Amino acid sequence: MIAQLPTSAPAADYADFLAALRASGFRGQFSADYATRTVLATDNSIYQRLPQAAVFPLDADDVARVATLTAEPRFRQVKLTPRGGGTGTNGQSLTDGIVVDLSRHMNNILEINVEERWVRVQAGVVKDQLNAALKPHGLFFAPELSTSNRATVGGMINTDASGQGSCTYGKTRDHVLELHSVLLGGERLHTLAIDDQALEQACAQPGRSGEVYRMARQIQQTQGELIETIFPKLNRCLTGYDLAHLRDEQGRFNLNSVLCGAEGSLGYVVEAKLNVLPIPKYAVLVNVRYSSFMDALRDANALMAHKPLSIETVDSKVLMLAMKDIVWHSVAEYFPAQAERPTLGINLVEFCGDDPAEVNARVQAFVAHLQADTGVERLGHTLAEGAEAVTRVYTMRKRSVGLLGNVEGEVRPQPFVEDTAVPPEQLADYIADFRALLDSYGLAYGMFGHVDAGVLHVRPALDMKDPAQAALVKPISDAVAALTHRYGGLLWGEHGKGLRSEYVPDFFGELYPALQSLKGAFDPYNQLNPGKICTPPGSEQGLIKVNEAPMRGDFDRQIDERVWQSFGSAVHCNGNGACYNFDPNDAMCPSWKATRERQHSPKGRASLIREWLRLQGAASIDVLAAAKNKTSWLKELPKRLRNNQARSRGDADFSHEVYEAMAGCLACKSCAGQCPIKVNVPEFRSRFLELYHGRYQRPLRDYLIGSLEFSIPYLAYAPGLYNAVMGSKWVSRLLERHVGMLDSPLISRYNLQNTLTRCNVRAASVPALRELTPAQRERSIVLVQDAFTRYFETPLLASFIELAHRLGHKVFLAPYSANGKPLHVQGFLGAFAKAAIRNANQLKALADCGVPLVGLDPAMTLVYRQEYQKVEGLSDCPKVLLPQEWLIDVLPEQAAGASETFRLLAHCTEKTNVPASTRQWEQVFARLGLKLVTEATGCCGMSGTYGHEARNQDTSRTIFEQSWAGKLDKQGEALATGYSCRSQVKRMADRQLRHPLEVLLQYAKG
Repeated sequence: MIAQLPTSAPAADYADFLAALRASGFRGQFSADYATRTVLATDNSIYQRLPQAAVFPLDADDVARVATLTAEPRFRQVKLTPRGGGTGTNGQSLTDGIVVDLSRHMNNILEINVEERWVRVQAGVVKDQLNAALKPHGLFFAPELSTSNRATVGGMINTDASGQGSCTYGKTRDHVLELHSVLLGGERLHTLAIDDQALEQACAQPGRSGEVYRMARQIQQTQGELIETIFPKLNRCLTGYDLAHLRDEQGRFNLNSVLCGAEGSLGYVVEAKLNVLPIPKYAVLVNVRYSSFMDALRDANALMAHKPLSIETVDSKVLMLAMKDIVWHSVAEYFPAQAERPTLGINLVEFCGDDPAEVNARVQAFVAHLQADTGVERLGHTLAEGAEAVTRVYTMRKRSVGLLGNVEGEVRPQPFVEDTAVPPEQLADYIADFRALLDSYGLAYGMFGHVDAGVLHVRPALDMKDPAQAALVKPISDAVAALTHRYGGLLWGEHGKGLRSEYVPDFFGELYPALQSLKGAFDPYNQLNPGKICTPPGSEQGLIKVNEAPMRGDFDRQIDERVWQSFGSAVHCNGNGACYNFDPNDAMCPSWKATRERQHSPKGRASLIREWLRLQGAASIDVLAAAKNKTSWLKELPKRLRNNQARSRGDADFSHEVYEAMAGCLACKSCAGQCPIKVNVPEFRSRFLELYHGRYQRPLRDYLIGSLEFSIPYLAYAPGLYNAVMGSKWVSRLLERHVGMLDSPLISRYNLQNTLTRCNVRAASVPALRELTPAQRERSIVLVQDAFTRYFETPLLASFIELAHRLGHKVFLAPYSANGKPLHVQGFLGAFAKAAIRNANQLKALADCGVPLVGLDPAMTLVYRQEYQKVEGLSDCPKVLLPQEWLIDVLPEQAAGASETFRLLAHCTEKTNVPASTRQWEQVFARLGLKLVTEATGCCGMSGTYGHEARNQDTSRTIFEQSWAGKLDKQGEALATGYSCRSQVKRMADRQLRHPLEVLLQYAKG
């Protein structure tokens, strides 16, 4: 039995602050529930700091209310830290105070000025969101990040972010024209490059604005020589309090140089005016392969002489991980395998411009250099030409951060010395010493980075649950800080200082007091993201040391190792945030996109399960034993009902917060396919639901959903009666109010028997299949039925049978048997296991006869490959093919059937878990001379029975409108592969989409 877990409340002074904030007229949301705090306790770093609460301002006025209240003497113990995408690798946005989340509401693009090439945005706008809006105008915001699909502009400004292409485009601050910030006390600060006369006026202002201008001017005037001596002459310069650029090249004074990279320790950036650039019209990426990673590094200096836009490097460890990832099918052609000489390093060298002929000439000259130069051994090169091809390769490179966390075992690459920067000409020697340092500790590591800028991401592999290995963080950090200093570089070249700020005083030396004075002018009582970058003069709290802040491993080691291993798909989430993808036309996590609540994301749900497991262990509850040793359902019913009553009274239990997050999951499995770490929410969600409902009684809705596959064959004997009952208004109202279900599908009245007779379909049985000759087996299939296409979309099932028959194949119909997917989704794992074992044994017997098995609905069919494989006691389940996987081998090429273009709106489970599936549909259509284009779509919002649950209606509609609603009326008939997708379109838009098979049947010839 699972434990009832209390919910931790925030400290009293923070509770008082939230009460005062509510009374102040704050219009956004704030939350002190344990689930929200748990999710915000981690980012993409090794650290974990539980905040007291989170606030979600609606606008800049709300931010001012927060800042005003914080400055009151009674709240000087309150600490605040801004948060954007939460993808930092150094704990920049982690706090034990209050998180000020600027991403939920303040994410609007306010103005685009195409003629003058600038934009105004709120802090929560995501970089790729901004570039999507700019693309129709031929413009883009240049600083490129691997996390561009979830990194916010505010976060980029606060860390002065940069990445690929920085040698050409610079860092974020190079594109910041103006900032609007809120200072402690609520005062607004508008900063931009100003001349000396305007500077005098700024310094003469009363209040905090004048004070910070006066302090910054004083430092610039009195510490010029020290600044010149200490600040390195690097492309990446320095993130945080960049005093070296207080005066720009025109001699203007610009306070943005210290605000960019300040990590929220000086104030809250709420709005920015940014410079944008024309998108280059043509690009070519030269992918150079090496037998050694050090060869790739040493070659970079010679390659830079050709002045490419950028040079990115990746080592063998990242390449090997990429080959196992969803992304590899799209880039494999650019990295041909050579068994005798494996590729152990690559350089991605980009050339771009507006004139293709000019770019190609530069590429040809570069390739000629590669062919003539013998300074470094190269294994070969390929060219990715054009924006689409270049983007595909860079997508693989962008996933490097996440992929490094997806290694086997508990020893995994950790980010804590991963963004060092040295002069590019020193990089190879520096990395050789870096590797020697890590080798001396016997550590493995992965590397990738921006060799043109002298930045390399190095992640030593450690098991942070092991105290001895976790203790290496400090000595390795010390050694790397000293090493980078010896090479004239920086420990923090790209990702900010955060919880690595303890090295700031040593690096700045005599200049450090100037930084403290600047901090004091902005934040005299050390309330804004304290412990990072620097502290104000006289502060009692110093800089947090790298081994002082609580680490994830400190909490992880409290989880029983057996439980840890069993729940690996949750606990190994490293916080890379790929699931925070803003793009509505990407399948990843529709519930996050619809709610903007981070607990409704794979990272959020993984965080909650991880903490729930820890707390269960602390309560001496063995969740593995609880799952195995189930007692009688009837015997435990009174206890569950009593617990339900306690829940209704509002009794605290963290399990309820976890349940709410799990209940919001659509179980679409996009996370399982797209997450670099393969966080599989539906898997651990089902296990949690099983345990949770061992303590709390299920609603009737769960039983109806779980039993649907078993009851529908009997109900289908009287389809007219069933449809009349389910279609009546009073039954619909009854189901919605008392069961929580609506829009129940109706049973098809189509006479399947006519099709079975006409196409000579036989029941699949082992004796019948063994009678076939080898030649007959090659022209036969076993059609595996699912409840939805068999009983609710029977004409589609008939169409597939007709198509197979027309192609000269004999169809054997497997006996109908409940697949069990609804049981798994709802957490009836015992019943699911029984169904899976029964089904697998039946399918294996049929498959052993040598006839391929084919399923129709992708969500149901993929259960045989995924969920069945993890059932204890199930030794094997044969592969059941998707229709296109079978058709690609049997459909002959025919003359063109139509000139129109069809558009494929693929099922999200199918396209994310079988990446080749959409391409296979396109190839199948091409066999008939038909053109099929795969449309970029997110989730439709139905996902099995999710859309039929009354509690999900608003979210289901939001998800549909975010992507699918805008795709239906484009030119070319839209086709959908998923039963749930077609149901959702019918329900939301009153449109009936066809399945691709129905088009194939229309044009295929016998």
